[in-house]
Amino acid sequence: MKATYIEYSETNSFSKTLLAYLAHDEALKSFVGNWPTWAGFEKQLNEKKKFEHREILVERLKNQYGELLKDSPAVAANIELLLDQNSYTITTGHQLNIFTGPLYFIFKIMTAIRLSEDLKSKHPDKNFVPVYWMATEDHDFEEINHTKVFGKKISWDTPAVSATGRMDTATIVDAVKQYTNILGLSENSTKLTRIVEEAYLNHDRLADATRYMVNELFKSYGLLIVDADDRELKDLFKPIIKEDILSEKSFKAITARSEELESNGFSTQVHAREINFFYLTDEFRERLVLAADGRYEVLHQNIYFTKAELEHEIDHYPERFSPNVVMRPMYQEIILPNLAYIGGGAEMVYWMQLKSNFDQYQVDFPILIPRNSAMITEDNIAAKLFRVDLTFKSIFRPAEVLKKEYVRRHTKERLNLNDEWMELNAIFGKIRLRTHKIDPSLGPSTEAVKARLKKAINNLEKKLMKAEKRNHQHALTDIDNVKEKLFPGGGLQERSENFALLYVKYGDNLFRDLYKYFNPLDFKFTILY
Repeated sequence: MKATYIEYSETNSFSKTLLAYLAHDEALKSFVGNWPTWAGFEKQLNEKKKFEHREILVERLKNQYGELLKDSPAVAANIELLLDQNSYTITTGHQLNIFTGPLYFIFKIMTAIRLSEDLKSKHPDKNFVPVYWMATEDHDFEEINHTKVFGKKISWDTPAVSATGRMDTATIVDAVKQYTNILGLSENSTKLTRIVEEAYLNHDRLADATRYMVNELFKSYGLLIVDADDRELKDLFKPIIKEDILSEKSFKAITARSEELESNGFSTQVHAREINFFYLTDEFRERLVLAADGRYEVLHQNIYFTKAELEHEIDHYPERFSPNVVMRPMYQEIILPNLAYIGGGAEMVYWMQLKSNFDQYQVDFPILIPRNSAMITEDNIAAKLFRVDLTFKSIFRPAEVLKKEYVRRHTKERLNLNDEWMELNAIFGKIRLRTHKIDPSLGPSTEAVKARLKKAINNLEKKLMKAEKRNHQHALTDIDNVKEKLFPGGGLQERSENFALLYVKYGDNLFRDLYKYFNPLDFKFTILY
């Protein structure tokens, strides 16, 4: 593959807040830590507190991987590296989308891998380990139970229970068959089919299935996969669990910071609650709230705790307390020697809402890195794009605009009536003077006639354009086809399409090319063709 790059601002696909962050807008300075630059990483390394939990983290990772480590030497080596005080993680996270979900799942991970390697080149005396944090405690099953392959939606239709990582995969067989049947027959499709079937048909829990599949795809890069739904890891988080629930410190800090962000003209993504933890079992994940009688209630379950009982529960069963979206980042930074978090635009915004909460708990705030965003196309699509005089930059504009511009460039006729309107406008100037002499009150009537004529001229221009379009129908159809291929459903390809057919075509070279062409700190949209 070859690559070209364009500015994020030229895609018209990213938020004002993200673009301001990439521009190092001073209005955001108090909401972030160090900026995402090489100098920022230098400062982050100098400021990073000593990480105290290396032995526990390594032991839990080995336990979670189990037998997978025998065939994953680069992963095993990176786990051992975490025992070294000069080793740090570069983390990305995502839900457990079946079959990896949309393309940007892959892009997140490759951004973490490439950034880790780039940091090692800059700081050879230190180690940087890429991490994928599985969102195993998330319970929004409808967001992850489907994927799209070449526009075909494949769904896992089963009732949701508890946290998605704990879901039983026994009922996913039909979705696996649908997915693998699309892949066709080739060496690459056979390999991907084997990975998918082993992952989802031979692992009982969705967390284990996801770990297997992601590990098979990225184990040669040494990617570590963390499942934080783990009693020993939650044990490290107990002091903050207790303080957040009993003192509501996070609610106060995050709410104030969110209001400040909005007052600076930026949108927010999440809202803190008075209590930012769920109560988690194998059967349910429900919010904890403070009831009117002073007890702590697990919503919809008729479970109540006094303050003393709740403290006892946290001390003895920390695994039952699941952080929500505003406390999950804090948990991550407590159990990892982390330098940076890689996420999408919305994630960048909600992390900015959390900075003051990290400060009050005296937990290091990571550098925020927008993931690499990309579009992958084929030679025939690129050729068709160039054939209709488009560029990779112009293709981000609306299809109707592109088609009109194509027709104007290639027509032999003049399709606008600007000259004629200027002549008519001059005539109306004379009419206005004459009517004013006769009766000044006729001015509005004259303007109304002029407005109706302008509207008629505009409608006639549209008809001229429509008529001329018929003479260029083949090229305009090509524009529609290119737009639909690169922007399925009108959105970015990476936000809907799965990686499957790209893997069938390119195999592991797909990941090698992403690694080669992604430049995590350049912050430009990558187009591969």
